[in-house]
Amino acid sequence: MSQLARLIAILTLLKSKRVLTATELSDKYDVSIRTIYRDIQKLIEAGVPVITIEGRGYSLMDGYSVAPVQFTEKQANALITATHLVKQTQDSSFIEDFQDAMTKIKSVFRTSIQAKSELLSSKLYIFNKQDIKVPSNALSEIQLAITNFNYIEINYRKADDPNITFRKIEPCAIYSTENKWILIAWCHLRKDYRSFRIDRIQHFKILQEKFEDRKFTLKAYFQVDKYRHSEKNN
Repeated sequence: MSQLARLIAILTLLKSKRVLTATELSDKYDVSIRTIYRDIQKLIEAGVPVITIEGRGYSLMDGYSVAPVQFTEKQANALITATHLVKQTQDSSFIEDFQDAMTKIKSVFRTSIQAKSELLSSKLYIFNKQDIKVPSNALSEIQLAITNFNYIEINYRKADDPNITFRKIEPCAIYSTENKWILIAWCHLRKDYRSFRIDRIQHFKILQEKFEDRKFTLKAYFQVDKYRHSEKNN
């Protein structure tokens, strides 16, 4: 469990008006007591009024509450289904970030909806028809680069090509097909838009340097790509 997920879980327990000891939390999350001390300090630094009850443990200050967010059962079910779909992406960074987000979201589910969502999760399975797994670990960082207009430097290997090429690119958009994430970017080596399978990126570096927005849209890109394909077939 990541630190963020553990912090949210601890806050959820404290919200239930329980008094928790460091030893109890250490055993529950299989971490050291020193780690729990640091977690409690992180919550306090984030503005959560955790108080220490001498000889008993930690609790929340009376009157503290998190702004309520209400989910219907259908909305909760949609999120649970999305969790199963996300696991098929094969990108470990994206899966971990989504699971951390879901831990936070589930902490505000009503008790009845929480129970039903867990039941649905145990009765839901997404079959992956692809026999070949294509794991990656860059999706979350690339998403940030797209929305913040950061250049990326990559070492890229094409299919059936042992050579690895260095590229400086402007990430524009991503899409998924057959459980593979595809990045569309302006390639400074080719002076044109190119698509890159994220699982074939051998190494990447997000640069602080910004690029100008080219007003790229997936709709226009696919229309041009379709036209090029049609011209080749004629």
